[in-house]
Amino acid sequence: MNRCSFLFITLLAPCVFTLSSGHLHLQAQAAALPVLSKTAKKSPQAKTLPQLSSLAPSKTVTKVTCSADTSSDTPVILGSKGNISSVKERVAKISCSTTTKSTITSKRQSKSTRKSKRIQLAGINKHITSKSVFILDAETGETIFAKAPDNPRQPASTIKVLTGMIAIKRLKNNEKVKVSRHAEKMPRSKVYLSTRKKYKANDLINAVLLASANDASVALAEKIAGSEADFAKLMTLHARLWGAKNTICRTASGLTAKGQQSTARDLAQIFRHAMQDKEFAGRMKRTKVKTSYGKLLRNHNRALWQVDGALAGKTGYTNN
Repeated sequence: MNRCSFLFITLLAPCVFTLSSGHLHLQAQAAALPVLSKTAKKSPQAKTLPQLSSLAPSKTVTKVTCSADTSSDTPVILGSKGNISSVKERVAKISCSTTTKSTITSKRQSKSTRKSKRIQLAGINKHITSKSVFILDAETGETIFAKAPDNPRQPASTIKVLTGMIAIKRLKNNEKVKVSRHAEKMPRSKVYLSTRKKYKANDLINAVLLASANDASVALAEKIAGSEADFAKLMTLHARLWGAKNTICRTASGLTAKGQQSTARDLAQIFRHAMQDKEFAGRMKRTKVKTSYGKLLRNHNRALWQVDGALAGKTGYTNN
């Protein structure tokens, strides 16, 4: 997986997940997170703070108290590539002070120390407006941070990861794809395909993964499965095979549909699986690419150039 570090999944329009490399300093600034801003809509905060298993050595018991500092607008730094040691040591460094005690070796107390200690991430919810969040270590699958990760929600365009991956495996790059009226009439975002033309599968896959094109998603779906509805069943099957057990697809584009759902945890599993494919990973890291017919496609994932260490990601948004 090219020494990937972790997946960051959020579920609330707009949605985003990003695969990054390096260590994470969550400095507790509202402007620190790439998908949020000072004008982002605030949601009610959870009454209980999220928790994280401590990865301190077994011979010590670590007591941590934290307080948030929101006085700075320093951008989030994920760190240097290939180095996730500090992520595992401390997911959040929010003006924390740490004291360490030696472990008592009595049998009774040694049993109690077998239970992993928990670190409370004080103040972090104030800076995450998403109602569902999931961060995992992409190499081990270990959970780093979670907030309502199994709540079912509309996945929006994040589900296009499935559409793109299936198309990569089912179609040759130079294979021609027709465009139906159903595909042509898809709402934005789109690349304005025409029913009078045929397009290379390679161009449409890039349009789906980078420009999040709804019309290209449907065109590929109909090429592969004959109809968007049948392709959605194929998407659901692939999701289950990749460990996303609470994902149900109804559209190839992720546009809001009755019965369609996914979770932050499921999207993390889907993206983690997809990033193991070299062709998929290679496409996702591009900031822009030109099609064979001259159209410039720009990646919607601004984390690629706004967040240090970001490797790839897929965004999604609907009004719902």
